[in-house]
Amino acid sequence: MCGKFTRMASWAGVVAFSEPLTRDSMENSGNDKVVGLRVGDPIPVIVYDADLPERVEIPMQWGFPHNTKRLDPIHCRSETIDTRPTFAPLFHGGQRGLVVVRTFNEGEEVGKKTVQYEVDPKDDAPLAFAVLWQKFAQGDKEIFACVQITAPANQLISRITDRMPAFLAQEDWPKWLGETPATQTELKAMLRTVEGVRWTMTKEERRVQAKRAKLKPIVSDPIPNLFD
Repeated sequence: MCGKFTRMASWAGVVAFSEPLTRDSMENSGNDKVVGLRVGDPIPVIVYDADLPERVEIPMQWGFPHNTKRLDPIHCRSETIDTRPTFAPLFHGGQRGLVVVRTFNEGEEVGKKTVQYEVDPKDDAPLAFAVLWQKFAQGDKEIFACVQITAPANQLISRITDRMPAFLAQEDWPKWLGETPATQTELKAMLRTVEGVRWTMTKEERRVQAKRAKLKPIVSDPIPNLFD
C-alpha cells in the first residue's frame, strides 16, 4: 500500500493549471529538490472553492484522526466509496480532492517487515491521485484531514501488493473537483486501475536515518474558514 510519495519543491502553490499539465511545464529546475511526504504528514491537497471560484491548495493531514492517538483510516477503497458510512457522505457531498506527485512508493510484506519499492511513472509524471477530505474539531481548533483512494493494483504493482492509488486522468479533474457537473456513476468510474504503462518499480535501498520526531495528528496552521 502506498504510504509515501515525492513531489518537487517548485510545485508548491501551482494549483491553477489553466493550461494542460505536462512533464515539461512542471519539470524540476537545477536548483529544485525532491520533497518526500508520508502518512501522518501534512500533504498538499487541491480542492475547488466554489465561493472564489477557483482551485486552492490546502495542507491536510494524511489520515483521519482516531479516538486514540493513531490515524485511522488512511485509505479508502474505490469499490465501496459510495456505500461505506465513513466515506459515502464525503464522496456524494463533493469533499473530493487530488494530490499531484512525481513518484510514489508501494510496500511488499515480507514476514514481519515491509520492503519499500519506488514507482517512477517516467513520461506519465506528474500524476494526481484522488482523495476524500473532511474537517475535524480538535479542542479549540479545526483541522483538515484526507484519505487516499485506492484501486486494484495494475500488472506492474501486483507483483508485490494488491492495491495502488487511484490516479485521475487530467481531463477528469474538473468533474472530480466539482468544477463541472458529473453523475455519481461518472465519478466512481474515474477511480480505475491504470494499466498499459511503462513505469518502473525499483527496490529502495535501506538507509540509516536519524530518529524522526513523533508525528502529531494535526496540521500546522490550518485554514479554518474555508468550506464552512
